[in-house]
Amino acid sequence: MRSFTWNQLRLEAVALDEGRGDPDQARSLLADLVVVEQYWAYPGLDRIGRLQEMLAVKEFHSLHKAVDNVVRNLMSGSFRNDPIERSDTSSGPEEDTQEEEKARPNYFEVVFVDELEHDEEVALKQKLRSCRDKNDPFTYDVVVVRTVQDALIALLFNHNIQACVVRYGVPFSSTSANGILQPFTRAIDQLDLTAHSKSEMGPLLGEMTRQFRPEVDRYYVTDTPVTGLLDSTLKNFRRIFYRTEDLQEMHLTILRGIRERFETPFFTALKEYSKKPMGVFHAMPISRGNSVFKSRWIRDFGEFYGRNLFLAETSATTGGLDSLLQPTGPLKKAQELASHAFGSQHTFFATNGTSSSNKIVVQALVEPGDVVLIDRDCHKSHHYGMVLSGAYPVYLHSYPLPKYSMYGAVPLEHIREKLLALKKAGRLDRVKMLLLTNSTFDGVVYNVERFMEQVLALKPDMIFLWDEAWFAFARFSYVMRQRTAMHVAAKLHAKYRTEAYRKEYDAHMASLAKGEEPRLPDPDKVRIRVYATQSTHKTLSSMRQGSMIHIWDEDYRRKSEAAFQEAYMTHTSTSANYQILASLDVGRRQVQFEGFELVEKAIELGMMLRRTIREHEKLRKWFDIITIGELIPKEYRQSGIEGYYSREKGWQEIERAWAEDEFALDPSKINLFTGKTGIDGDTFKNKYLMDKYAIQVNKTSRNSVLFMTNIGTTRGSLAYLTKVLLDIADDLEQRNAGMEHAERRAHLSTIRSLVEEVPPLPDFSHFHSSFQAVPGVPGGDLREAYFMSYKEERCAYIQLQDCLRMLEGGKELVSASFVIPYPPGFPVLVPGQVIDHEIVDFLLAIDVKEIHGYRPDLGLRVFTDHALGRQMTGTAMSGMRLPATPTNGSGRSKKTKKT
Repeated sequence: MRSFTWNQLRLEAVALDEGRGDPDQARSLLADLVVVEQYWAYPGLDRIGRLQEMLAVKEFHSLHKAVDNVVRNLMSGSFRNDPIERSDTSSGPEEDTQEEEKARPNYFEVVFVDELEHDEEVALKQKLRSCRDKNDPFTYDVVVVRTVQDALIALLFNHNIQACVVRYGVPFSSTSANGILQPFTRAIDQLDLTAHSKSEMGPLLGEMTRQFRPEVDRYYVTDTPVTGLLDSTLKNFRRIFYRTEDLQEMHLTILRGIRERFETPFFTALKEYSKKPMGVFHAMPISRGNSVFKSRWIRDFGEFYGRNLFLAETSATTGGLDSLLQPTGPLKKAQELASHAFGSQHTFFATNGTSSSNKIVVQALVEPGDVVLIDRDCHKSHHYGMVLSGAYPVYLHSYPLPKYSMYGAVPLEHIREKLLALKKAGRLDRVKMLLLTNSTFDGVVYNVERFMEQVLALKPDMIFLWDEAWFAFARFSYVMRQRTAMHVAAKLHAKYRTEAYRKEYDAHMASLAKGEEPRLPDPDKVRIRVYATQSTHKTLSSMRQGSMIHIWDEDYRRKSEAAFQEAYMTHTSTSANYQILASLDVGRRQVQFEGFELVEKAIELGMMLRRTIREHEKLRKWFDIITIGELIPKEYRQSGIEGYYSREKGWQEIERAWAEDEFALDPSKINLFTGKTGIDGDTFKNKYLMDKYAIQVNKTSRNSVLFMTNIGTTRGSLAYLTKVLLDIADDLEQRNAGMEHAERRAHLSTIRSLVEEVPPLPDFSHFHSSFQAVPGVPGGDLREAYFMSYKEERCAYIQLQDCLRMLEGGKELVSASFVIPYPPGFPVLVPGQVIDHEIVDFLLAIDVKEIHGYRPDLGLRVFTDHALGRQMTGTAMSGMRLPATPTNGSGRSKKTKKT
């Protein structure tokens, strides 16, 4: 809205300069900007006032030039060059520089919340500028607001703000919160602080700032004696100042806070190491680039990557560097900074991707024989983690979306049903972990707080592993943060220790009918033990395979630390890639300064793509956006919201959906339905988008492709994608116009196949009785089945059609391997699982190029009856192909003649 208003004012100023504009329209736009610009340091309200004066005296040419100059500075970012060189009291906006100078990257703004008169505000800014030095590593300007609401508006929409200074006793309500800002301030409107006095507003604002923008440094200015300050006030503010203190101390403290966040311990150490002259008598000939740049044959490799990459390649863990396996220096500090940024108690870097991170966490926390509730359609690394740990997985079913050949997420009631079944069988004490993917590949996001709370009500010591491989960015959005593992862990830990919660729990227990299970955990028994794995490289700035493990476990030191360190040692390379580690360090710095801004822009671009396809007549003829209502069934959408955007209703209240619904939809994930084109998702991805237009997409289903906006997506990228979709639409229209009758009939049949004749989506059947932990009770011994298949004589191959025939004849078939079609990319069969009609029908119906664990020439790999402890009949053997017995070359078996 801010950008749009300035651009509209520029157009109106040009029109006025040319004698055809409307002064009333310009006056209205300036009135809107008076409301908006109070939350930014530039251009400032004084400049807006001078623009109003120019309009009033009809100096239209000066107005045109001044407005044009402000818009240019805002668009180029040149206003960030150095606030010392400009002042709100300059004689006019036309004096601002027009140079195409590259903006300094280290500019930020500080918001002061204080009831200052205008003269006092000017004096404050002048005093702070006098504290500044040209050699300061950072440059900042000041925004002054006078109420709590104004401060929150500034924090939510001015991404430049990196520090907040709050004065004791400011009022709450703002006269600007309504009017043109009202559609943007719903999160603030929900705050009810009417019961609090004016004197309490300062500390409350500190707490609210921590909730909305936790990365922002918070300072408090008061006259209250230290002995009168509450513990919460001391906790929520980085430092307390008194009005009588010199502003120089505040200035230095603000800069110090920024400097600490800006620090990148390992990246800095690696840069310094690479500058040292070095004699290498160690591993890695590539180190320093000696084996590359002196080569006659691979010099192009060095020229492509540049010399710095090779200067930073080393096996050394000393000389200023550090060891990932036992960090004591810059890597230790880098992980501590990441822990603070992501809200965890402990954070560990991983250079093997989240696949290894998942195995580390599972192996560290789960022992052989423990029961793990696990999302069946999770990443394959979790299934292999079950094999490594010897856990008994209880597979959970996500709700199916057969129209799109997708799965959604696991309903809460389904999880509670499994827990109650285990409780009834006397197995609840063996349940150790709940493992879920948040968000899913297609962007379905769990209500983490609701799920954890109601699971803890049944199992108060449950360990949660949230696979946030695609959700690392969510920490830096106020709305999306509410559904992240680390945020909820800290929130619930604080909540369950309050007297208010104890009263709520007692009332809840008293309200239960006889035999009804609780939905709130016992505050005397509950333990918060939460782990999250994140593919930092997927959604934030990191080299490929850069991953983090975040821990919020109140029993970590007492129960898990030693085992975690052993598991970390097991799966972490002794030759960790330093470039990946440095990128994790730098990526953390980025999100602490501009993560809030970049994530909001990524969300905005995702929304723009939705609207573009929904609004454009040609695009909506051929394509459609799969909506919230189509991805999340009605019973899981308590808000009733069916989509982020519709042509009839416009934009919906996404905050409401994220606050109320069991599942929400990540707005940066956009599923494009291609069924109407007659082109399946995989072909559309490869033949059209990638091969022809060099556009990469996240994943496909049978009739859709998934686009994802991220912090690196630009408006130009969005414009290019729109152009490409329009070009494809033109090609499709030409193709259809030239079809003969038979071709058209075949084309309609293909569309019918993609849209209506969808293959079934099978659920997990069950483990064979040979591999069930307890007969008839959820949970199976995946590890035993996995290693049983190592003996070839225990296995046989059966073609899919033969499988159907044998199943119809009453034969029980048991998978001897993981079978993973891509897409959807998760196992439809695991070792030890009974094969049923639905699974075989699905494998026959899907049209994908990759099915890991399935050999088209041989068929499915299954256990023989003998391996399962039964005698095989001739009928049972029919259709099975046993692996050939090795011979000695003469056709005889290598086994002895007697044998």
